[in-house]
Amino acid sequence: MSFQIETFPVYPLGCNCSIVSCDKTKEAIVIDPGGSEDRIFKYLKSKDLRVTQIIHTHAHFDHCLGTKSIADAHEGCKIGLHKDDLKLYQNMPMQCEAFGVEFTGAIRDLDYYLEDNQILNVGTATNMEVLHTPGHSPGSVCFVLRSSEKHIVFSGDTLFSGSIGRTDLWGGDYETIIKSIQNRLFTLDDETLVIPGHGEASVIYREKMYNPYLN
Repeated sequence: MSFQIETFPVYPLGCNCSIVSCDKTKEAIVIDPGGSEDRIFKYLKSKDLRVTQIIHTHAHFDHCLGTKSIADAHEGCKIGLHKDDLKLYQNMPMQCEAFGVEFTGAIRDLDYYLEDNQILNVGTATNMEVLHTPGHSPGSVCFVLRSSEKHIVFSGDTLFSGSIGRTDLWGGDYETIIKSIQNRLFTLDDETLVIPGHGEASVIYREKMYNPYLN
C-alpha cells in the first residue's frame, strides 16, 4: 500500500482526526484537526510528513481548533471547507462559548472551498472524492478514498457506527441528513470502511442493516 492512514481522537470532544499520507512524496492531508496539536505534530514528525492540505468534514469547533497552528507550521499548506459552512467557521468563538470551551487562538482564512465530486490528490499515492452530505450542518461533506486495496469513507458527523450526527445544532436538519446518508453514502460499495467523526469505525453494509436511525 503506497499510502498510510492514522486516526486518533483529539481535544476537546474526541473528534477523530485522520492523517492520510503518501509514502513516496511524504505529503499529507489532515482531516478535522480539532485540537491536541502536540499529538498531531508528534505523529507528523515521526513520519517526516509535510502537510499540504487541511480539510474539514464540517466547521464545528471540535473539528477545527487545531487548523491554524498546523497550517502555520507547514509552508504552502492549504485549508479547505465547503462554502455552506463558512459562517460557522467564522463564528468559532461563539461556538466555543456555547459549549463552555475556551477559545484562545484565532482562525486562519480559507484557501479554497470544497466542492461536491471534487478530487483531492494525496501526493502521488491515491486521491479522495468530496461528497456534499448536508444535514448535520449545511456544508457537511464526506471524503471517499478508493484504492485497489480498500475503499474508505471519512464520514465526519454525518454517519456514525450505529448512529447519525445530531441535527439540533446550527443549520442542522434531520430529513436532510437521512437523505444524504441514503443517497450518497449508502450508494457506496457495501465493504467500504467508515471512519466517522467520533467513535469506532464501521462498514457501510453494517450500517445499512443495523443502524436504528436508518432502518
